[in-house]
Amino acid sequence: MTFQFATYRRQWFTDAVALRKDILAGIVVALALIPEAIGFSIIAGVDPRVGLYASVAIAMTIALIGGRPAMVSAATAAVAVLVAPLVRDHGVQYLFAATILMGLIQIAAGLLRLDLVMQFVSRSVITGFVNALAILIFMAQLPQLIGVGWQTYAMVAAGLAIIYGLPRVTKAVPSPLIAILVLSALAIALKLPVATVGDMGKLPEGLPSLALPQVPLTLETLRIIFPYALTMAAVGLLESLLTAQIVDDMTDTDSGKRRECAGQGASNVVAALFGGMGGCAMIGQSVINVTSGGRGRLSTFVAGAFLLFLLAVLGPWVGRVPMPALVAVMIMVSIGTFSWNSIPNLRRHPLPSSIVMLTTVAVVVATHDLSRGVLAGVLLSGIFFAGKVQRMFAVERTLSPGGARALYRVSGEIFFASVDRFTRAFHAEDRASQVVIDVTAAHFWDISAVGALDKIVARLRRDGRTVEVIGYNSASADLVDRFARYDKTGVELGLAPH
Repeated sequence: MTFQFATYRRQWFTDAVALRKDILAGIVVALALIPEAIGFSIIAGVDPRVGLYASVAIAMTIALIGGRPAMVSAATAAVAVLVAPLVRDHGVQYLFAATILMGLIQIAAGLLRLDLVMQFVSRSVITGFVNALAILIFMAQLPQLIGVGWQTYAMVAAGLAIIYGLPRVTKAVPSPLIAILVLSALAIALKLPVATVGDMGKLPEGLPSLALPQVPLTLETLRIIFPYALTMAAVGLLESLLTAQIVDDMTDTDSGKRRECAGQGASNVVAALFGGMGGCAMIGQSVINVTSGGRGRLSTFVAGAFLLFLLAVLGPWVGRVPMPALVAVMIMVSIGTFSWNSIPNLRRHPLPSSIVMLTTVAVVVATHDLSRGVLAGVLLSGIFFAGKVQRMFAVERTLSPGGARALYRVSGEIFFASVDRFTRAFHAEDRASQVVIDVTAAHFWDISAVGALDKIVARLRRDGRTVEVIGYNSASADLVDRFARYDKTGVELGLAPH
């Protein structure tokens, strides 16, 4: 996490054009955050201000210290679902305490380089994660489209027309921002009977205040909040790191994953101290930000700062923003998030990769839990990988003239998934009195492989044959020295050679 001031400064300010794009993109994101934060507060069973204040604090803090410029973090559904039982059973103050502990765990994860676990998430899992999230974003808009009047559908259609049509004329201003402003003006002027942001919940008035959670500082409190904090930290980091990878791909830039882990933790601590719930990166709002032109830290900071301005100064006017305008924006996000190339790729890509992608999508959509879907995809990827690697070895048998000596040449990778086939490759009916096992071209990866070799040597010795194992590489020899029953020449340890 080496800090380079010049790079950090460029992530804030590059030129006037980028500055304008970052500011306008942040304004669009701030407007889109309001109904989401209110909805997540309802899911968690807390007052809307808890989600809104969290979004303000997390967005502004992560902009300062996070590792992925232009990525938006705020209160999220993934965390809200987890904390609902805690709020119901113990109250909102325990939520604040759990959020602080969540942040501390995430900071520790950054220091311990747990961001490296992303190396085990395959491209198929990431694609499935993206597609599932696009589907969930679209499904989340359906309640606003069911049982409503034609005015709602007309406004959504008009919003999408502006969003996709305006860039053909000019890209000076983000089209989602124009769509929100135009539709808001029409809804207010014509008094259209459509749902508004204010219908989602009462907006807070004034600024949040700094305060410590009002909970007893006892082991009992820790016992209550620790399981929630640990789960929140894990889910938050998983979603944040996956979203960071997606933004990396969208912008063709790299990010500091380790710094992002620690930044997420610090942001959650700040959020809790200002009366907010926990959160993490939001792929929907991040896509809005990037597609609206946001590339720097300023875009994320403006999203949080403008949201605070809206709540503190323009609350009554924000409450009159029509929901169809925001639904149109989120449908745009859903369409833009979905990896449409993954559909024809189902036929072109290897079958295991397609199965992993579809499994990830199915589990996420069925459970509405991103972490479960990603876990299922990672486990399935590991199983397919192990199945592929287990076939990456060969055993070649050569008999000497007269058949008194048998040479087995082993090549490839021997580990827990391949030991069964490795053991069966040695002929039980072989009657050679001397057996040489040449492992020069092989590598033994674990104690299962060493145990398989022991089993082969023991079986051959029981049949009265002499056994010699030759050609270990240094790593394999070290494993044999430490864990084998027989030494590197095939002699049982602790016994004199025959």
